[in-house]
Amino acid sequence: MGYALRFLGMGWYVALCIVIGIIGGLKLDDVVGTQPLFTLLGVLLGTVAAFYGIYKMALPILKELDTKGNSMTDGGKT
Repeated sequence: MGYALRFLGMGWYVALCIVIGIIGGLKLDDVVGTQPLFTLLGVLLGTVAAFYGIYKMALPILKELDTKGNSMTDGGKT
């Protein structure tokens, strides 16, 4: 159950990063007067932040699996 909650949290993190990027981009587009520019930048930055966060969140899980002997690189045949 612990892994399921971690992965659920990762999913929410990705969604929030992208949605915050979109909302921030739309607000900046309204203020500055450029239509799609900041929205696209917000999506891009939100996606980059999401992937970086997933990477940072997944490292401890992968290390924990490796120390338990359930290495994902050898298909769990240790």
